[in-house]
Amino acid sequence: MRLGRPSDIWFKPALSVIAAVAPPNLILLALGRLDLAVYTMAGSLCALYAHNRPYAARARVLAWVVLGMTGGLAVALLAASLTASPLVLVTVGALLAAAQKALCDATRLGPPGNVVLTFISSAALFVPQTLGQVPGHLGPALAAGGWAWLIGMAPGLARPHGPERRATAHALNAAAAHVDAYAAGEGEDRARAGAAAAVHAAWQTLLSARAGQTRRGLERLVVRAEIALAAPADTDPARLRDWARDLRGTTSVPRPEDLVDDDELIGVDAGLAVGRTSSRRRLGPLAPLAPLAARTALGCALAGYASCALGIGRPYWALVTAASLYQANVTLTWSRAVQRIVGNLVGVLAFAVLVPLAHLAQAALVLVCLALNFGAEALISRNYWLGSVCVTPMALLITEFTRIQDPGRLIAERLVDTLVGAAVGFAAAIAVTDRRVGDRLEAALTAVERTREHAARLAAEPHPATGTLDAARRALAAALVDLRATADAAAGEWWQRALPRERVVTAEESGHRTLAATVRRQGLLLDRDASVRAEDLRR
Repeated sequence: MRLGRPSDIWFKPALSVIAAVAPPNLILLALGRLDLAVYTMAGSLCALYAHNRPYAARARVLAWVVLGMTGGLAVALLAASLTASPLVLVTVGALLAAAQKALCDATRLGPPGNVVLTFISSAALFVPQTLGQVPGHLGPALAAGGWAWLIGMAPGLARPHGPERRATAHALNAAAAHVDAYAAGEGEDRARAGAAAAVHAAWQTLLSARAGQTRRGLERLVVRAEIALAAPADTDPARLRDWARDLRGTTSVPRPEDLVDDDELIGVDAGLAVGRTSSRRRLGPLAPLAPLAARTALGCALAGYASCALGIGRPYWALVTAASLYQANVTLTWSRAVQRIVGNLVGVLAFAVLVPLAHLAQAALVLVCLALNFGAEALISRNYWLGSVCVTPMALLITEFTRIQDPGRLIAERLVDTLVGAAVGFAAAIAVTDRRVGDRLEAALTAVERTREHAARLAAEPHPATGTLDAARRALAAALVDLRATADAAAGEWWQRALPRERVVTAEESGHRTLAATVRRQGLLLDRDASVRAEDLRR
């Protein structure tokens, strides 16, 4: 329940969703067809995605999101037009939710992930349809999705390299925090893991960015963050933070004075070439996601069935609640269940306060929903429950786009569906265990040990081939990041064999020692005082 720091770019999705939702809704309001807003919202909410991607990659990702959102909506509308059985519709919704969860996790789509997709498709299942109406309802969704694509791409006109610069700055700041933790002798392991993840994410961002001088300059800075990660004792954290601060805006990328040429980036080019080949495989391995998909399908289906048995008119609320719970392991799923319940409870109170204002006129209803859209995206990065405080009344008010309803009944049904969805959804997470998480941890350990041995062997050679040592260092860093993520996920699962915790700690320690050895072998560390003296002389 603790509130964290807001995301560095919280205002980008918040403003984007306003710009994407407002024009379609206001047009429908003027035409007196606000009942179609449920379909335009499907396309407009695509503006929430891909804000951390470089614009070349963002164009592709947003296009796929729009197509995926429209495809899920099409399946839901077809099902709604062919049957009115709530049990059949819940089953379709559960299967859609499982497919959306698996695809979003496999492609690492990122926030808001599958929840928005599931919310739209599940709600559409219970909107009365005829087969002939389906194309006419998909058209507004696709048009709004095209508008959302333009909204997502528009900031690139002013800051064409903004995402890459932010990712690099984050890596530099995380590396500086690791250096500080190393010097203080407190919290070093956590800071090192965070810095390694930030550096790895920066490389992945640069991999999907357009080539050019700007990317080349950012690569040099990420190399400096890598060096700080490997050898914190020889790094000045203030310089890292200065470079991160200089990356704000559109000024030229700072060039570290101790990187005098591009020789050290030959290994970067080799690593990017390998990454580019693998990036064509857009989907990650689906087999490890099978337990998570099974949990989602089972939990959503049982939650929807339970809601139907209780006579709730909107079982998709319970279905979406269950779908929103599932995280990498049971421990995180439990945390999300608590956050979801608390956020929804406070959210229905907010709905009770706002509904008299929204009932003044349809224009007031649209404006209140826009404000809640902004609030949800502004707050959710601080904690999921806080964002749910805005999402819940917004979801309730959207049901009134077609007609005004009894607020008391809406509140009661939402509360019951929240509790049912959370309880049944978490029970499904307990029932469907991930028995292969230990195998994935063993594979990650083997990968770290293999890449460490390879890097150590190259570091021991008198004249390793150009770029091979740097590529090996980067491969080892990526393997260490994967090991930490896999170990964290495994630690939160239950009913499994004992985890090799000591082996994980040993592999991480030896891996980071080898990283430091490769840095020194490459001669990337300079005398800090000599660098300062050279800079003073130049001035």
